[in-house]
This record gives sequence, structure tokens and C-alpha cells, in this order.
Amino acid sequence: MILALLLQTTPVAPLPKGTGLPPQPQAEAEQVMQVVNSLFAGIAARDAAKIAETLRPDATATIANENPKRIVHFTREQLLARFTPGPERFEERLYDPAIEVDGDIAYVWGRYDFRIDGKLHHCGYDHFDLVREGGAWKIQNLTWSSRTDCAQGQ
Repeated sequence: MILALLLQTTPVAPLPKGTGLPPQPQAEAEQVMQVVNSLFAGIAARDAAKIAETLRPDATATIANENPKRIVHFTREQLLARFTPGPERFEERLYDPAIEVDGDIAYVWGRYDFRIDGKLHHCGYDHFDLVREGGAWKIQNLTWSSRTDCAQGQ
């Protein structure tokens, strides 16, 4: 009986911003977001080299797709191979992200939507793990959920 209770999942509200860590300088959060925004610029340009500049050499990525329901893992090289030149215009928008920094690690978490040629294609939540080495922030891992049942107002 107790095991059955432990195995049940309970929906939880999204993490509130700024929990658990002492206040951090705004400049650090801005530096972390610069890396995420550079990644988005690379995605918009469909420029794998620009995206690669934001990633650590051993970076990974994971998608949790809702339809069909499956988890897909990518190496850095597999992720970069997804972004080749093409006629469509990609745009990813991140809404009100939570940013936490503790020394040389950071994360960014927030709701996003992804548009192709201005039309909503999918949405979900992005999660970026970053590491600062030699004074530069790089993405170690990016994970995102992907669903197509998005509210049009997003």
C-alpha cells in the first residue's frame, strides 16, 4: 500500500523564481541569459556553428515528446545536425524564465513556444543547465518538453 502511494505522481505547480539560493548579482543572471539568447539566435539563423558556440564539447540534449509519447536523447553532434539551412524561419520564445546561479553552475527554466514562419508549431518548457569555465558560461545540457496542444495566446 505504501509503495503504491509512493509511485503515484502528483501534479505540482511550476517552480517559483528565486527559491533556495541566496540572492545573486543581476549581472550573473544576465550573462547566463546571454548564452541562452545566443542559442536562440543560432536556432533562428539555422546556424549549427553559432549554436555550437553556446555548448560545451560534451553537451547533451533531451526532448520529452507528448505526441507520440517518447523521450529522445541527443549528443551534441546529433543536436547540431538538426539545424541546417532552409527556407523556413524558426523562432523560439522563452517566457518569464527562472534563473538560478550558484558559483559556476546555473539553470534556466521557463515556458516556451516554437514558431515556424510565424505559425505556432509546438510549445512546452525549456530547461538549460550551464557551467562556467574559464569565465565563460556554456550549456552542458538542454532539455525540453514538446507538445502541440498549445493555447493560441502564448
